[in-house]
Amino acid sequence: MQKKLVATCLINFLIAALLGLVLRYAFVGHLDFNYQFLTHTHSHVAILGWVYLMIFTLFVHYFIPKNKRFYTKLFWVTQLAVLGMLFSFPFQGYATVSIIFSTLHILCSYVFAFKMWKNLKAKNILIKRLIKWSLAFMVLSTIGVWCLGPAVGLLGKASAFYQIAIQYFLHFQFNGWFLFAVIAILFHQLQVQPSKNTKLFLRLLIVATITTFALPIQWFATHWLLYYINALGSILQLLTLVYFIKIIKIPFKTIIVKQQKAVRWLYIFALSCFILKMALQSVSVIPEFSQVLINHKNFIIGFIHLLMLGIVSGFLFAFLLYSKTIKPSVYLNLGIFSFFIGFVLTELLLTYQGSFFYFGKGLIPHYYLILFISSIFLPLGITLILFTYSKQKQHV
Repeated sequence: MQKKLVATCLINFLIAALLGLVLRYAFVGHLDFNYQFLTHTHSHVAILGWVYLMIFTLFVHYFIPKNKRFYTKLFWVTQLAVLGMLFSFPFQGYATVSIIFSTLHILCSYVFAFKMWKNLKAKNILIKRLIKWSLAFMVLSTIGVWCLGPAVGLLGKASAFYQIAIQYFLHFQFNGWFLFAVIAILFHQLQVQPSKNTKLFLRLLIVATITTFALPIQWFATHWLLYYINALGSILQLLTLVYFIKIIKIPFKTIIVKQQKAVRWLYIFALSCFILKMALQSVSVIPEFSQVLINHKNFIIGFIHLLMLGIVSGFLFAFLLYSKTIKPSVYLNLGIFSFFIGFVLTELLLTYQGSFFYFGKGLIPHYYLILFISSIFLPLGITLILFTYSKQKQHV
C-alpha cells in the first residue's frame, strides 16, 4: 500500500479524534465555537476521511492488481473534498461551500463504485459478492443525502421525512457499506472459501441489513408493521451471527492465532465488538429498549462509537498490521493500548450516564471532566500509531 495514502487516512482519523476531544471539552471549559457545526465536521472527517478512504485504499490494494494510477488520483480528489469539508463546516455548517465539497465527495464515491465494480479482480465469488454489495449499499445510502434538500424545503428539519433521510444514510453507510466491506477484507485475509454456510450467511446478512432499517423509521413514523419488520431483522441478525462464527472459527484458529500478539488482540477486540453490536441490535426488538435508545443520546453515541471505533476501526487497524503495512513496535503497542483504554472508558461512561438519565438520577459527579480525560487516550493512541508508521520504511 502506498505510504502516503495510509498516512493520510490516519491523519484524517487523528483530526477527527482531536475534534471529538474539543467537543468533549466544550462541557468542561469555555470555547467560542458553534457546537453543531463542529459536530458535523467531526463526523464527516471520521466517516469520509478515515473509514471511507481507508476502505478505498484496502480495496484497491487487494482487489485491483493493475492500473492503480487512476485510483490514486481519485483518492487525492476525494481527500480534497474531505479537506474542503474540514475547513468549511466549522464556520458555516451546512451551507454553500460545505455542500459543494460534500457533493464532490459523493460524486467521487460514484466514480469509485463504478470503476471498482468494473475492474474488480477477486477469484473468490463470496468475497466478490460481498464487495459488490458493499458498493451497492454505499451508492444506495446517498439517496438519503439527496433527499435532505427537498425535505428541508418542503417540511423543515423537524419533519419525520428529514430525520428518516438522515437515518437512511447512516444505516446503510454503517451497516451496509462499511460492515460488508470489512467483512469482505476479513474473509480475504482469513482465506474463507465459498460454501453452503457462506451463501446462507450472505443472504441473511443482506435481508437483516434491509429489514433492521425499520427501527430508525419507527422512531419518527410509528406503525405496527415496522415493529414486526424490525423483529424479523433482529432474528435474522442472530442467525447471521451464528453462521458468521461457524465460518470464521477454523480459519481464525489456523491463521490469526499464528500472528503476533498485537494482531491477534486487535482481531479479538474487533470481533468482540461485532458480536456485541449484533446482540444489542437484536435486543431492540423489545419496544421499551428501542424507545430508550432514541430518548437518551448517550446510548446512541455509545452505539455509533461501538460500530465506528470498535468494529470498523478495530478491523482496519487489524488489517494494516496483518498485511505488515504497519510493523509491530513498542510505540505501536502503546498506541493500540491507549486507543483501547480510551474506547472502553468512554463507552462505559456513556452507557453508565445513559442509565443514570433513564432512572432519573441526573449527572454522575464530574461526568464531563472524566469523559474528557478518558477521551484523551483516543487521539493519543492514534498519534502513537501514526508516529510508528511514519518512522517505518515504505512497504509494498
